[in-house]
Amino acid sequence: MSDPQSLTIAKGLAVAAWILLILTAERAAPAVVRRGGWPRILRNAGLFAVNIGLSRLAVIPITVLAASMTLDWRPDWMAGGWALLADLLILDLWIYVWHRANHAIPFLWRFHEIHHLDEFLDASSAVRFHAGEVLMSAAVRAGVIVLLDIPLASVLAFETLVLVAAVFQHSNVRLPAGLEKALSLVIVTPSIHWVHHHAVRHDTDSNFGTALSVWDRLFATLSPTPRRPEMRIGVERLHDTGFLALLVRPFRRGADPG
Repeated sequence: MSDPQSLTIAKGLAVAAWILLILTAERAAPAVVRRGGWPRILRNAGLFAVNIGLSRLAVIPITVLAASMTLDWRPDWMAGGWALLADLLILDLWIYVWHRANHAIPFLWRFHEIHHLDEFLDASSAVRFHAGEVLMSAAVRAGVIVLLDIPLASVLAFETLVLVAAVFQHSNVRLPAGLEKALSLVIVTPSIHWVHHHAVRHDTDSNFGTALSVWDRLFATLSPTPRRPEMRIGVERLHDTGFLALLVRPFRRGADPG
């Protein structure tokens, strides 16, 4: 397990550097005037810190165990670069389906709602998730890894890709309109994901893609709503709360089921 842990540490350092770069770019060329300030960034960082600990205690062991228990049905010729690309596409489709499930199933939404309660988007929003959602996602993904015989290297590559994509799409970086339009034909851009965080449920329940925007186009979940600077970000009729309140919110009796 030491090798996967070393790779995970390296991945974490690379992603941290990417977050720092994007946070710097956001301040140099923001798309929208910042709201919320340091308290919300520290709140998001606190949730990220919890998940870093959870990753070492549970997510990494679950993933490594699943990769060691695959059904081993792949022939030898299913290896190399094209197989890695196929794995990345499969996992990106899986996370699209999982993301939709988090919006459609009330129990899952209780946890995913913590991500959406953030009332502004920047690079810190990309790592703001409840530990319960992270753990459930790892458990469900383990089944996908076992059934589809996905090697650990592909999973680690995909995790890195997802984190890099998530930081980019949650960012408040102002991109040239032409560049963003061109990129949006292939990948999820900040404008696409901004609409997903619009505090109107119809838009919240759209634009589910993580890396590729093709899934939303293919399954007709791409919102026609354009990004506007004045859009309210968050959850309809609700507001963000403190760090401890966010941790216990999914377990409260009478919590909004979405």
